[in-house]
Amino acid sequence: MSADLGAALRAEWLKVRHSRVPWASVGAIILAGLVSGFFMFLLQDLRRARSLGLVGSKAQLGAGTADWSGYFSLAAQVVSVGGLIIFGVLAIWLFGREFSDRTAKDLLALPTSRSAVVVAKLLVGLLWCLALTALLVAVTLVLGLLLRLPGWSPLVALRGAGLVLLVGSLTAGLTAAYGLAASMGRGYLPGVAVMFLTVLTAQVVAVLGYGAWFPWSVPSLVAGAAGPDQAQPGWPGLAVVLVVAVGCGAATATWWERADHAA
Repeated sequence: MSADLGAALRAEWLKVRHSRVPWASVGAIILAGLVSGFFMFLLQDLRRARSLGLVGSKAQLGAGTADWSGYFSLAAQVVSVGGLIIFGVLAIWLFGREFSDRTAKDLLALPTSRSAVVVAKLLVGLLWCLALTALLVAVTLVLGLLLRLPGWSPLVALRGAGLVLLVGSLTAGLTAAYGLAASMGRGYLPGVAVMFLTVLTAQVVAVLGYGAWFPWSVPSLVAGAAGPDQAQPGWPGLAVVLVVAVGCGAATATWWERADHAA
């Protein structure tokens, strides 16, 4: 298994290096960081928002705080929602491309176990998502220094970066469900459909107050999207996310092992 996994990891990494999709995700996460920095810029002086003609800016931006803690919280909220789409596209691409490009049969004909192929795809996807999250942290630090935000301390930076990385890890784990959908649907569209369904449902469930038990709502709650008065999901919510991530990964490996790939 270890030899098979090593070979599968090398193959998946080569696909990542020679594709534009992962690198497009870099641009997307940098753009997300720039948008977050722009909101911090407006929060420093709400008159800027009015001067730019932003409708309802005072009501929409007044809930945030223009300091380092608020900036890291905003970055975590960005990765909890935007990450589901950016990371989700990566997961769908990793699995769906094999069917859309008609390379699935060739891949399964190789002397490498199907489980190793799935694990390699999941690991490459997870590592790439964590790298994107770390990049967002770096962009946040740079823009925060340029904006000269108050409230800096090494402890605040460590806690803020840890929060963003935690939320990014939870979000990345949930995208295993999109890889499963792309595999069972044998292409991109089923994965995209499940992705948008979960993103929309997560917002509705969170508003209804049951977000702590719906895995796709948990990262947003951990990031503080519901406000400081909202209780955190706690260990039960984190456990639900872990169960979904591991369960979808295992289900994907089982499907690749047992499904009829003759069609």
